[in-house]
Amino acid sequence: MNKPAILFLFSVLIISCNSDNKKESQTQQVQNVTPTLNYELVGTLPHDINSFTEGLLVQDGKIYESTGSPAELPFAQSHFGILDTTSGKIQVKASLDRNKYFGEGLNIIDGKIYQLTYTTQTCFVYDAKTFKLLNTFKYNNPEGWGLTNDGKNLIMSDGSYRLTYINPADFSKIKEINVTENGYAIEKINELEYVNGFIYANVWTTNLILKIDANTGRVVAKNDFGNLYRDAQQNNTGIMEMNGIAYDPAKDEFLLTGKLWPKIYRVKFK
Repeated sequence: MNKPAILFLFSVLIISCNSDNKKESQTQQVQNVTPTLNYELVGTLPHDINSFTEGLLVQDGKIYESTGSPAELPFAQSHFGILDTTSGKIQVKASLDRNKYFGEGLNIIDGKIYQLTYTTQTCFVYDAKTFKLLNTFKYNNPEGWGLTNDGKNLIMSDGSYRLTYINPADFSKIKEINVTENGYAIEKINELEYVNGFIYANVWTTNLILKIDANTGRVVAKNDFGNLYRDAQQNNTGIMEMNGIAYDPAKDEFLLTGKLWPKIYRVKFK
């Protein structure tokens, strides 16, 4: 075979390989696109613009909210209670000393209310009917953020990419799973809600909500709810990021809000 023919065949081979590599790369990119967590907005509820939301949940048709108390916001309090859906105010059931503790995530399981704190590694436990303080637990996670449960275990976030499964009887760690998207760890996992084998989570400083497989930690869907943030901002320019997600099984809808937001948004995920 002469030299020009060899060069021609070599060029064809290179082009073919490049084309195959490009197609493989494009296919991989398509496979790595996380599906969108589509939703429908079905209504709103009022929310107190002084509430620095750290936890939100629905139990027996009542909306519970826990709040934090940043030093730069002297009006903010670390407490929890039941939301008055007419005014958006919290009917406070228990409060923490803001000079000692910063209230975080909240959850109810087995007739008890569990309230995390930010950096003091302490969980307060209350009777769910009387709201009497029953116990306090210490935990090794450096911080406490969001809290939910799968019907058996509490599930806690700490601002990292880890979710910690906890025995509610003594707050001992059962296991940890890592939250990942396409093989990469997702940091700043915040407020949580467990529904039917999936954990829905806010991502701190963003308006993102992730849908996470509770067994593997893999993100299976997500969406940016910046449009709700912008709507809330029209009524209170001082709002901060989205933080607050709860599921109402009676209505099959989610409640979404944020720190100092004037509204709670009722949505149905499709």
